[in-house]
Amino acid sequence: MSAPPLVEMHRVCCYRGDTRVFDDLSLTIARGEAVAVLGPNGSGKTTLLKLLTRDLYPVVREDSWLRIEGSERVYLDDLRRRVAVISQDLQERYPPWATAEEVVLSGLFGSLGLYPHHPVSPAARERARALLAAEGLGALADSQFQHLSTGQQRRLLLLRARMAEPHTYVLDEPTNSLDLAASFALLATLRRLVREGAGLLLATHHLDEIIPEIRRVILLQQGRVVGDGPKEEMLTAERLSALYGTPLALVEQGGYYRAVPV
Repeated sequence: MSAPPLVEMHRVCCYRGDTRVFDDLSLTIARGEAVAVLGPNGSGKTTLLKLLTRDLYPVVREDSWLRIEGSERVYLDDLRRRVAVISQDLQERYPPWATAEEVVLSGLFGSLGLYPHHPVSPAARERARALLAAEGLGALADSQFQHLSTGQQRRLLLLRARMAEPHTYVLDEPTNSLDLAASFALLATLRRLVREGAGLLLATHHLDEIIPEIRRVILLQQGRVVGDGPKEEMLTAERLSALYGTPLALVEQGGYYRAVPV
């Protein structure tokens, strides 16, 4: 039997505060897909991710549902191990006193920080140290999160996610605030994870974050899906000029796309 979809939304309505972001959203994403959600600021990208991660809930109404892996009810601890989130919001909320090793180990529990009631085996500590060393962060194992650069913190959160061996990675503008070297390193890791079989859901307004392994692109505009299909059909000058409300041209090189003004 095939696995149920990662997420299935049918006529979903969702608010953030007093603002209605989605009114009639229907969307299905299969488990194992590599998908980018592209759109300008305020289009609903982050809200879409928060519906999947259960940070937000849809309005309950007739003939409307949101199912995660086939169920409308999920256990959050289990979900956080299967579906890992890396975002600037998570980075800002992470306890500053946690060491780099503790950050990685906390991925086993889906927690913000490592606490005395968390049982950590010697094998788990060894694996965390191996992950840090493989990413060139081994010397920082005992450094506090607050003393690391933005790029190092973001890479740690990705290692935290990998510690639990999730089947899907969810990222919200992953290279935001990173310099070129840190951005390229993070995108290289994402490419490797997808090639190894992980699912990826990436929300962004930066074309250059859409790695070559992503085959499907969803275009969001003002809470509506205005395009959904193969990357080559969605990433055109005509579609993106309309999406962003400005004339642009596209440059493609090595599977990466870049927008330039015209």
